[in-house]
Amino acid sequence: MEPAAGITERLLERLSRARRLVVLTGSGVSHESGVPTFRGRDGLWKKYRAEELATRQAFEFDPELVWRWYDYRRQLIAEAAPNPAHEAIARLESHREHFDLVTQNVDGLHSRAGSRSPIELHGNIWRARCTREGLTKELKENPLRDIPPRCHKCGALLRPDVVWFGEPLPPSAYERADTAARTCDAMLVVGTSAMVRPAASLPLIAKHNGAYVVEINVSLTPISVLIDASLVGRAGEILPELVDRLLDREGGRKPLIPGSSEKTESPSR
Repeated sequence: MEPAAGITERLLERLSRARRLVVLTGSGVSHESGVPTFRGRDGLWKKYRAEELATRQAFEFDPELVWRWYDYRRQLIAEAAPNPAHEAIARLESHREHFDLVTQNVDGLHSRAGSRSPIELHGNIWRARCTREGLTKELKENPLRDIPPRCHKCGALLRPDVVWFGEPLPPSAYERADTAARTCDAMLVVGTSAMVRPAASLPLIAKHNGAYVVEINVSLTPISVLIDASLVGRAGEILPELVDRLLDREGGRKPLIPGSSEKTESPSR
C-alpha cells in the first residue's frame, strides 16, 4: 500500500495510465460543504433521529412530519455550495473519455459543480416520486409551499426520491455502478467510511477485477488494508492537488467537453 503521507509518482503514473476511471464519493465530500450528516450531534431535528424519519413506515404514519424534515434538510442544502473536491472531480471528468462518478450523496452538489451524469445510488433530494404512479419529477421549489406535496397529475402523495432505511438501491443505478466498478482501470474512493453496503463493496469489486484503487478520507477505513493507496486528509485539499498534478503529467490537455465543469445555480429559495 502507498504511504498515506502524500501523492506519489507511482500513484500519479497508475492513474494517468487508466483508460476507464471511476470516482466513488460519500458524505465526507458533502460535509466539507457544510451539509450535515444528520447523524450523531448533527443528526438531531426536534427529538427525532434520521433512522426514525427516513423510513417507509414513518412516511405512511405521518407524511407531513417526514416532509417537514426533508423541507428543513433541503433548505440547509440550498445554502451549501460545491467545494474544491466537487470542482476537482468535475474538472477531472471533463478530461476523461471514459469516466463514471458514483455518489452516495443525495444533495445534487456534484451536478451543481459541473459533473454531467452522476450515478446517484441513494437518489436525489431535489426529486420526488408519486406514490401511486411511481413517476419521478424534479421538485426544486424551496421552501415547499404545500407540505406534504401532491402529484399535480393524479393528486396522490409525493415522496422524496431517495433511498430510505430498509429499501433497496435503485436497480438501474446500482447496475451502472457495478458495471463501472468491474470494468474500470482505476477508482478513487472519496469521503466514504466504506461501511454502508452495497456501495462499500464497489471498491473491492474494482480491486478484484484488477483496478488500481485509491482512497481519500480523513481517516483510514475498513478497506484501507485491502486497496493500493490511502491518502489521509480533507478531500477538498487533496483532490485539487491530485487533479492538478495528474493533468500536468498528461500535458494539460484540453477538456473533451468545453465548459463541462461550469457551476450551475443552486435551487431557488
